[in-house]
Order: sequence, then structure tokens, then C-alpha cells
Amino acid sequence: MKYLTKTLIPLMLIVFLATSCNKDNNNTAIPEYVLVIHGGAGNASNRDINIKQQEEYKAKLNEALNIGEKILSDGGTCIEAIEKTINFLEDCPLFNAGKGAVFTHDGRNELDASIMQGSDLSAGAVAGVSDIKNPISAAIEVMTNSKHVLMAGKGASKFAKLQNLEIVDSSYFFTEDRWNSLQNMLKSEKHGTVGCVALDKYGNLAAGTSTGGMTNKKFGRIGDAPIIGAGTYANNKTCAISATGHGEFFIRYTVTHDISALMEYKNLSLQEASDMVINSKLIEAGGSGGIIAVDKNGNISMTFNTNMMFRAYAKSTGEKGVAIFK
Repeated sequence: MKYLTKTLIPLMLIVFLATSCNKDNNNTAIPEYVLVIHGGAGNASNRDINIKQQEEYKAKLNEALNIGEKILSDGGTCIEAIEKTINFLEDCPLFNAGKGAVFTHDGRNELDASIMQGSDLSAGAVAGVSDIKNPISAAIEVMTNSKHVLMAGKGASKFAKLQNLEIVDSSYFFTEDRWNSLQNMLKSEKHGTVGCVALDKYGNLAAGTSTGGMTNKKFGRIGDAPIIGAGTYANNKTCAISATGHGEFFIRYTVTHDISALMEYKNLSLQEASDMVINSKLIEAGGSGGIIAVDKNGNISMTFNTNMMFRAYAKSTGEKGVAIFK
């Protein structure tokens, strides 16, 4: 069997999210499944993203959420749910991943993605690819069909082609908005990484992240998204995490692994560990961004130190929500 095991149950109630939308209550029953997604964090305000645009983002986040939630409720695995959810976000030009990837200084699209499975700590990642339509699927192939964890550039593309993944001309990734962002040389470089974490019926956790990186990045720069322990981490003992933000800080502070380690070795709750890393360590270091996470008991965290983070979650218990600002 290529992935792990399966799940069930539908959702109904919509709950609006507060600033971190954490559900850290170990006295309640563990949900049969949980899915959490993000579409990037940043310091945009209501003036930068008008009401119509906000509704469009929320609608797409909700569509992505429904895709993954249905897979889990129909018996799919956490890896299957993450792949299809992120595929949808990669194909949506609103987000900085796949079709909506930002441009480098040289006017190219260079994409990164990673996946990690909490049951055995297996992982896969690709970096600096420019012709793989869905990088998260390539990362899964690296995890399941190779002896490696990270492949980059032309080698990753060659491997993806051998796995029968869809290869596209680089022009596929062109969008007018992202091109204009490069031409305008935005002072605050754009983050819009997408990610997904899941807990399935059998207690297995997984996390995936996909991104186009930073607008105007140079010299083959690679951020935290394809780096296991920085942008993505999953361990059945603790939690599954996907990060978004200024990647150099997430790499140096191994943010996603640090949160897991604080839970494992200091017995902190998911929210306590998330707050310590995102709202203390990162802020003190000058780093910005956020994470989405789910722990082995189905508690979730959506913690960020920026003005906003596109985010959504769904649980088998009926909780569901989508939000952008704090």
C-alpha cells in the first residue's frame, strides 16, 4: 500500500477563527480526522486586500478544505488528503505556489515543496524546479519511490518525469499579477506559501508545504519550504506542522522541528510550543511568519506574528472555519 490507512465522517458547522484558532483541549474526544491549511502569511491589511478579494481567497481556501476533508471522510489517508488539497492550491493563481508562483530576479519561476509522514518520519522534497506542474506530488514521489529526501533543479525534474508526473513549459506558471509584482520591485517581498497538515482516523500525522519562494529572489535562493524541520515536520509522537514566512529565519531556527521538540522533551502543549517559537523566539530574532499544526490528539494551532495568514481548518467533530486577518 503506497500511503498509510483510511478515515470517515462528514462536517457541518462553520466556526469563525480567532487570532490563532487553537483548540488545545485534551479533555474532549480526539477527532477521527483533522485537516488544516494555510495560504501564506504577511503584513497586508484590509486596505491591501479589499472585501471582494478577501471573499475570493476565502472561497478558494474553503474549496481546498472541502477537497481534503472529503478524502479523509471517505477513508483516504493523510498523505492523500494533503496531496490533493495542495494540488488545488498549486493550481490556483491566487497563491504563491504552482500556477501562482512569484518570479525570481531573472524573471523565472522556481518552485519548492516538501512532505513528511509522522508514522515513520519518512520525507521527500524538491527544490528549484521550473517545469513540474505540482511540486508537492513530486515531493511525495521522492519520499515513496527513492532513497533520497531532497532533489533539486533538473535532476528533480528528470525524476518527476520518470514517475509520470505532469511536466509543463515554464510559461505555464506566468501570471500577470506576479509579473507586475516583480516589475514594481515591491519593498516587502511577497510570501504566499501554501501548506496542509492532517491527522487521519488511524492516528497518523502528515504535513506538506509548497511555494514559489520570494519575489525577486536571486542566485538560486531556496527557502524553508523544502527543508525538513524548517518549513515542514511531522511526528506521530507530537504533531504535524507547515510553516510560511521569511524562510531564512525558519531555517536557522529549525522552527517546525523546534515546536515538535518542545512538545516531546518539555511536555508543552501544541499551542504553548507554537507561541514560544513563533511569538517569542522568532520575534526576538526579527523573523516573521506563522505555522499551522495539528497534534496527535487533534488539537490545532494557527499561530502567526504577522498581520494576517490565510488559513482554514476542519474536524470530524463538525468544527470548520476560514479566516485571513487576526
